[in-house]
Amino acid sequence: MNPAPRRRRAPQLVLLLVAAALVVAAALAGRLDFLSRPDPVARPAGAPAAAIDIAVLVFREGLECILVLAAITANMVGPRAACRRPVAAGAAAGFTATLVTWRIAAGALDDLAASMPALNLQALTGLLAILVLLVVMNWFFHKVYWTGWITLHTTRKRELMSATDAGTRSMARLWWGLALLGFTSLYREGFEIVLFLQSYRLKLGSGPLLSGVIGGLACTGVVAVLTFLAHRRLPYRQMLVVTGAMLGVVLLVMVGEQAQEMQLASWLPTTEIGWLSRWIPDWMRLWFSVFPTVETLAAQALAALIVLGSYLLARDQVHVRVGAS
Repeated sequence: MNPAPRRRRAPQLVLLLVAAALVVAAALAGRLDFLSRPDPVARPAGAPAAAIDIAVLVFREGLECILVLAAITANMVGPRAACRRPVAAGAAAGFTATLVTWRIAAGALDDLAASMPALNLQALTGLLAILVLLVVMNWFFHKVYWTGWITLHTTRKRELMSATDAGTRSMARLWWGLALLGFTSLYREGFEIVLFLQSYRLKLGSGPLLSGVIGGLACTGVVAVLTFLAHRRLPYRQMLVVTGAMLGVVLLVMVGEQAQEMQLASWLPTTEIGWLSRWIPDWMRLWFSVFPTVETLAAQALAALIVLGSYLLARDQVHVRVGAS
């Protein structure tokens, strides 16, 4: 009975691998186009690499939002199909609230820029972006809290619909409750994206930022159409793993950049490793943020350990649950 479903899912996995390969190739093209220039440190990694980093994060957050909305709208068929409308309306309101939050955050940072040295502001927003990435990349957080987040929404949905069926709750209150579920499902991801993007906005401006957001939203839209309109079951787990691995690389680069900015802003000391500087060429420092200092390398190692440790904790948690059952 198992071979047939595997055969039906094989084309989807092939498409996923092809898409992942194209994205990785584009990312490498953005970060490694210095190979075609005589001076590899002529200019820093700018728009192409940043836009792809942004698109990957937006797509990752959008994918998580789709998973929650799919859990909420599951079994909303037949007479209950109309219940999808308030969920969609709530999600639309969450998107609008995300845009408002962006405007507020951008305005607040612009006000700070007028009274704070640029290096300090970049270091502050860079720290914020790294914190967001660490949350996104925390596998234990996703196994424990994220699962609870989905369970909370689906449990609340069942309570709302059961109360309406029993006549103890009006249809209007049901619709408001479902709209709130749709709102929180999208706004939570949107809020994280807003915080993450502020660092890129200050460094690169709106051009690369807009390109990355549009690319990420386009990929999210394709998955949403296949999920909610075509009713296709996609390999969500594999997609999360692929985007997670790509964000892991982004995290290490950002941590290296951030540690160096904090050194330039005198937030961190600078302890040079003389013998190592001979083995790290200038283009490695510029394009991959690998610097021969104790502080930058320690920060990158710590970030890698946090991600790896959270994965091991999540795996152990799964083993404990399986053993208990």
